[in-house]
Amino acid sequence: MKRRHFLKHTSAGLLTILGAQQVIAQKKYVPKLAFSSLGCPEWSFEKILETAVQNGYQGIELRGIQKDMDLTVSPLFNSPSNIQNTLNLCKKAGISIVDLGSSTNLHWVDAQKRKSNLDEAKRFIDLAAALNCPYIRVFPNDFPKEQSREQTLQAMIENLVVLGDYAKNTSVKVLLETHGQLVYVADILHVIQTANHPQVGLIWDFYNMWSVTKESPSEVYPQLAPYIKHVHLKDAITENGKEKYVLFGEGTAPVKEVLQLLKKGNYQGYYSFEWEKRWHPEIQEPEIAIPHFSKTIRKKLKD
Repeated sequence: MKRRHFLKHTSAGLLTILGAQQVIAQKKYVPKLAFSSLGCPEWSFEKILETAVQNGYQGIELRGIQKDMDLTVSPLFNSPSNIQNTLNLCKKAGISIVDLGSSTNLHWVDAQKRKSNLDEAKRFIDLAAALNCPYIRVFPNDFPKEQSREQTLQAMIENLVVLGDYAKNTSVKVLLETHGQLVYVADILHVIQTANHPQVGLIWDFYNMWSVTKESPSEVYPQLAPYIKHVHLKDAITENGKEKYVLFGEGTAPVKEVLQLLKKGNYQGYYSFEWEKRWHPEIQEPEIAIPHFSKTIRKKLKD
């Protein structure tokens, strides 16, 4: 009887454990969604928040607000009281500011250009810290003809370290976007690994890379994954020999492959929709593109 009693309770215990494991295994992957204000350059901050709430976004990424590309001079953020008012709006809406997009380029060797770009990034770090925003974005960005390739790569590395050091006493991380001419995985790894700074990471914009290099995301992602903190997503087609942005999932970019990689890798950052309406006014209106993205990406990540 004791043996039967033991087996009965042991079996029940094992079934409970297995059941719990199945629940964990079957737990749904819930993506965190954001969109960039680059996609709605004419909208007020209030409309951005309202649209985020209505379409199931959890965050917003700020790349300019209306005419102000330098967020640090925007009336939303140009004083402690205005910053607090803006934070109150976000709290009321239940929306987080997840990244501030600066225009900083790290490729310059010239002392004056270098200082100007680093000063801008430092202002963005200060603002992000005041907003409890985890990230700012910087560009690598190009390989100017008046500099050697080696000089430029070294400048990117050194400038990234300077900004990482500036942010070290904050909760803000400086994210290098895969952008401009720094889009080959070997070059990106050289910069990020040589900088080797705890306050530095990557924004993976797969389209910026793939559209130039045609390197497979399946080969790229495992190499970049340890450094990826944030993701930019967009899609496009080629029409009459020119690139044309289209609604997410309706282009020729390997969107499905990228989303599967991120989901399988249990990516926990934001999936941020970067609809470049500010630079391409001819593309679809944000009232259509932003709701479309949230519906489409959820469906694709479910499949």
